[in-house]
Amino acid sequence: MSTEVPPRSDSYPVRVDAELDPQTSRALWLVKWLLAIPHYVVLSFLGVAFTVTSVLAFFAILFAGRYPRAMFDFNVGVLRWSWRVTFYAYGALGTDRYPPFSLHDVADYPAHLDVDYPEHLSRGLVLVKWWLLAIPQYLVLFAIFGGGGYAATDGDLSSAWVPGLLGVLVLVAAGYLLFAGRYPEPLFDLVVGLNRWGFRIVGYVTLMTDRYPPFALDQGGRDPGGARRPQEETGWSAGRAVSLTFGSVLVATGLTCALIGAVLGVVDVGAKDRDGYFMSDQTDLSTRTSAITSASVDLRDDAPGDFLPDVVTGDVRVTAEPVAGAELFLGLARTRDVEDYLAGVDYVTVTDLRDGRPVYRAHAGSDTAAAPGEQDFWTAQDSGRGRLSIDWKPADGEWSYVLMNADGSPAVRGDVEVGAELPIIGTLAAVVAVTGLVLILLGFVLVALALRAASRHRRGSLRAPPAGTS
Repeated sequence: MSTEVPPRSDSYPVRVDAELDPQTSRALWLVKWLLAIPHYVVLSFLGVAFTVTSVLAFFAILFAGRYPRAMFDFNVGVLRWSWRVTFYAYGALGTDRYPPFSLHDVADYPAHLDVDYPEHLSRGLVLVKWWLLAIPQYLVLFAIFGGGGYAATDGDLSSAWVPGLLGVLVLVAAGYLLFAGRYPEPLFDLVVGLNRWGFRIVGYVTLMTDRYPPFALDQGGRDPGGARRPQEETGWSAGRAVSLTFGSVLVATGLTCALIGAVLGVVDVGAKDRDGYFMSDQTDLSTRTSAITSASVDLRDDAPGDFLPDVVTGDVRVTAEPVAGAELFLGLARTRDVEDYLAGVDYVTVTDLRDGRPVYRAHAGSDTAAAPGEQDFWTAQDSGRGRLSIDWKPADGEWSYVLMNADGSPAVRGDVEVGAELPIIGTLAAVVAVTGLVLILLGFVLVALALRAASRHRRGSLRAPPAGTS
């Protein structure tokens, strides 16, 4: 017959217990960061599953007023696992016993966590308790665990990590272990009390209870709510937990893909001009020489068919607008023809843009350039005193753009824009969005199957007669 005292009726539903291991090593804590890596990896995936099931629980509570039991048991298991790793590693350093890889309570492990299942939860509170009502508790969490913050340096704000009280206390405990070979019990009681407060807040903001966490530092290894209650069958086998976790990762990945696809779709629709081109900002190009040329655009037809222009870039557009009302010429031709045409002529080539300003490479010469419009090698050209524009479907070879005065005279200036249709963006948007939707669907199927199997197993175990009865 059990001698355990049942939990008090007024106890907080999130209970955290721990026992100090008197055999804790002096120096093992120095490498626990390494030893705990497998747990951190697993918990990172379980954290994704915890988030997905918490979101599903939000809607279940909102519409039905209850937290689905299978989701609840799984999430309690994740918190229980987290507490064991926290207690072992740098949240307490309370034991050297390696934490078990399990969602279930392990009776002989010195750290335990449990949450009473709520038969009913408020539909209204679920809308505000995890953010608005919890703001004071979030401040407490920040004080306990620390986090990102801002520090003023010479009048400027810069991001910084702000250590919490718990981290400082655990560091003190580590020093005691290293030099004195013991963990002071009052310090242990305070560390566990701070962790207990933190897990109570987590239980509240993740919708596991409607009872507001008390502003009370209940110190000591034994939770004041009473002894642990016997653990019921949860139905969460390793296989079901893996299925739920993998499904949740698929859902999270799918949501990310769907969001990226939506953003690309908005960009594809909203960032184009009325003619369907993505255009750059205007760049003021000017020179005292006779011409301005672009750096050679070298296209190699390595892609099959017309993949590059048709799918990736589409048509390319370059526009130029005279600054002082001069008659300009804008043309595109093969680089070899442009170089032959400008041989012996003083001109510049745009090699780069730095902070929006062009960088030129000069080509010395003394000859006068012939009027560009009289040449017959241009693939595309436009001239006049207004806005000039040429469209071009990229093709194999080396190509250069040329901006000149229409009569070939020196001192050229114009505002130039470059753009392309970029059909690849719309294609990527559709592919990524569809991939995301497929992953979300597959993920939800795996999550639903795992939850159903866990629920059926738990109901079956509760209906089964005790061993030895007929």
